[in-house]
Order: sequence, then structure tokens, then C-alpha cells
Amino acid sequence: MNISDADRAKVLVQALPYIQKYAGKTVVVKYGGNAMINEGLKDAVMSDIVLMQLVGINVVLVHGGGPEISSMLKKIGKESRFVNGMRYTDSETMDIVQMVLAGKVNKDLVQLLEQHSGRAVGLCGLDGKMILAEKMASAEDLGYVGEITEVNTQIIKDATDRGYIPIVATVGGSRSGEIYNINADIAAARIAAELGALKLILMTDIRGLLRNKEDENTLIPVVNVSEVPKLRHEGIISGGMIPKIDCCVEAVRRGVGRAHIIDGRIPHSILIELFSDEGIGTMLY
Repeated sequence: MNISDADRAKVLVQALPYIQKYAGKTVVVKYGGNAMINEGLKDAVMSDIVLMQLVGINVVLVHGGGPEISSMLKKIGKESRFVNGMRYTDSETMDIVQMVLAGKVNKDLVQLLEQHSGRAVGLCGLDGKMILAEKMASAEDLGYVGEITEVNTQIIKDATDRGYIPIVATVGGSRSGEIYNINADIAAARIAAELGALKLILMTDIRGLLRNKEDENTLIPVVNVSEVPKLRHEGIISGGMIPKIDCCVEAVRRGVGRAHIIDGRIPHSILIELFSDEGIGTMLY
């Protein structure tokens, strides 16, 4: 697609008030799904994040790594087991989760961001007691799956103050030394709240919240958190969307300005959401 110089100028002018609004503010991006696997999308996300930092936004990248964990478990001949959509994590699986998330996936992302001329530092929830957790209380035992009890963002602030983009792997620890696997959406929401972030952006593999799941043209662009119980009752919020919306509601209730669920399959979806009047996904406020 060839874009004329006049159109290019128009795009920049439209972005200007947003750039001014976000300068010096914090945006937490939960990075996952297809955008983490597809090489072209990966590159687009990294350049988006570098651009955000260059215009003065404090970006914090929180990531999962489900597919990488499953693939490593497969390599050692261990089957992935899920209970109600959450990974059952015995102690051997927890070792793999820690190795893959805080090691391989985290450092690959640091390297990738540096290749795009960003300055990144890789962290996990164990660093600086960032994510304190205890075993998740649930009807069925999930093993070493943790529930966050406390988030300490000092180490994240230290990194952003020094001009680094913190990349956070969501492994947490208890006061008595156990290590837990933490859901990345939940961790991103809590970190955003603790940082007083202006925005939380969850990247997913869907357009956003759809009125009709079968039709991508039925996107609901804006939702007030007070409407969530009704949408849930009507079955519009269901399945895998429930935990994502819950995270957004939790973030907004804890003081995050806006929470967005965006389609990570669209190149540069973060920039479109942040710097254009139309936006791209579902925004909760």
C-alpha cells in the first residue's frame, strides 16, 4: 500500500495529541498469543514498543509463553495437562516453566527488542520480590499455580527511570521459598494497577469482545465496567473471554485509566489502539 506524503502527515498530526497525552505515563502491555509466535508480528510489536518509548512512554512488557512451555514438556516426554483452562503444574513442570519463561522466552524477547534498537532488561516476578504469591485456592488442585498476594514494582520503576524497557516473566515466589506459575494476564493487570498505569493492553488472538462470537464485525468497542455483569448474564462474555475481561475490570477498579483487549494478529495493533481516534479493540473504562 503506497501512502502519500499528505496522508503520512495527517497520520502524524492525528497521533500528536495522543503522544502529548501519554508522554511520561506508563503503559503495561501483556504480550502473548499469535503475536508472540509469528515472526512478522513479533517484529511489528518490537518496533511499536521502541517507538512508544521514544515518544516518552514508560512501557512495561509482561509476557506468557504457553506454547514454548508445552513444546519443552513434549521434548522431555511429559504431557501438558490442563484443568479448567489452567495448566496443572507439578514440581517437574514448575522447573520447566521457570526455565522456559524466566530463561529462554524472557531473554529471547530482550535480545529481539535490543535488535530493534530498544534498551531492555529481563526480569521475573522473583526479582526484587516483585510478585509474591501463594498456592491458588481452587476446587481442583492445580499444583504450583499461584495467586498473587503482593506486587512490589520498585525494580520496574528503577529500570524505566534508567531508560530500560522491563520485560517481565510471570513466575512468582512465596515468603517461604516456593515458586509458582502465575497467569500472565492477571500479573499484568496487578502490575499495571500497582504502577498507576494509564493503560493496560492485553494482546490476544481475537478482535476484542464480540456481540456475536461467529461474526468479527460485531466488535463492542467500548465497555463501562458497570455493564460487565449484564454482558456476562447475556452470554456475550463467556469462555476464554471471562478471565480476560475480569483482569481488565480488576485493573480499572484498582485505578488503571483504561484497559484494552486488542487483536495481536493485526500488525502494529498497539500503535493503532494508542495513537488513532478509532482504536482497534475493546476498551474498558
